[in-house]
Amino acid sequence: MEPPRRLALELPGCALAHFAVGGPDPGLRPEPRAAALLGPGGRGYLLCAGRAPGGGCAARVRAARGLQRLLLGLRGGPLRGCRLRPLLCYGPGGADPVQRGFLLLDPGHGPGTRRALCALLGEAPGGPRLGELVGDARRQVWQRLWEPRGGEGWRQVGPCARVVSVPEPALHPVLPDLPSSAVFPHRRAARAVLEACVPFIPEAQAVLDLVDQCPEQVQKGKFPVIVIEGLDATGKTTVTQSVSDSLKAALLKSPPACISQWRKIFDDEPTIIRRAFYSLGNYIVASEIAKESIKSPVIVDRYWHSTATYAIATEVTGGLQHLPPAHHSIYHWPRDLLKPDLVLLLTVSPEERMRRIQGRGMERTREETELEANSIFRQKVEMSYQRMENPGCLVVDASPSREEVLQMVLSIIQNNCN
Repeated sequence: MEPPRRLALELPGCALAHFAVGGPDPGLRPEPRAAALLGPGGRGYLLCAGRAPGGGCAARVRAARGLQRLLLGLRGGPLRGCRLRPLLCYGPGGADPVQRGFLLLDPGHGPGTRRALCALLGEAPGGPRLGELVGDARRQVWQRLWEPRGGEGWRQVGPCARVVSVPEPALHPVLPDLPSSAVFPHRRAARAVLEACVPFIPEAQAVLDLVDQCPEQVQKGKFPVIVIEGLDATGKTTVTQSVSDSLKAALLKSPPACISQWRKIFDDEPTIIRRAFYSLGNYIVASEIAKESIKSPVIVDRYWHSTATYAIATEVTGGLQHLPPAHHSIYHWPRDLLKPDLVLLLTVSPEERMRRIQGRGMERTREETELEANSIFRQKVEMSYQRMENPGCLVVDASPSREEVLQMVLSIIQNNCN
């Protein structure tokens, strides 16, 4: 008998709790962590995106967009008073694709909540099932499973199943999924995602056309290539421009100008699409680096490390302790992407960064807005930066004056590059 799939739920405080539906003898003592699923409300609903058949790229994209539509529906109408927590559904062996979803908590025990959820999910045969969680007097949690009847409403399927706590896996369950959904190891993987998007995002074809104009393998010229990374408001723009002027170097930026006009479109899409867009932007930049580094040094404002760190911090739920460990392959540079000679990571204190942000008023991406509101997310981005390998990041304190930071950066470049 196949073991039940498991659930990883992000609790308040960024802790992760792991559960399974259908477990030991109901006569056993209840497990306290299982009761943490529902909190004081005592009722909740499990909603997961459908599994992508065969793990194909087009199926993954459809599942991701379907989950995004579900999230919009959950945040409005009669369900807006409910609380949502991120949820992952995974196989115990880690081989099956991870399903993403939500636990919806109904603090008011409203009789219309399940009806509203069923209406939102629809009644198409073979559509998503709805797991209704209820607690009993012994603090045990049970799931009632509901499924659509093909235009005839919804019905309960089978008996109630007990929800039990399970051991936390050694690595976060989303890690095996990241190379095909967020941190793409090569150009071909990211390209396949945007190919699947062409029917509903016309700009995806324009991006693909630009990528196809770039050779698949490019070589760096004789001049050094220096990438400058950092969170928003750490001084990247100022430093990259100043260093470029001082070294008479070409200044490039990722994503490149030729696709930046479509950032807003892709930023509004699910992670798999958004990250594929930024990943392919890096390959366009690599082609520009190859041309410019023949003639002069090259300074690059963000590159692959930004793409990877934000994806890791977004997709790996929970706190810092749940990030991939140091030296994990997810931190390795893509094998077909031109490498820089040096990567500098500018850092400032959280207080100084907030002070700088308040004086800017610039439009920011979803992740940059999250950096301000969520200190755990910011710490996960910073930790991921510091764990990058081959090449790693050399950390630079960007708190001093502009002139001091510039001199420090120039000295590091002189000591590390010809």
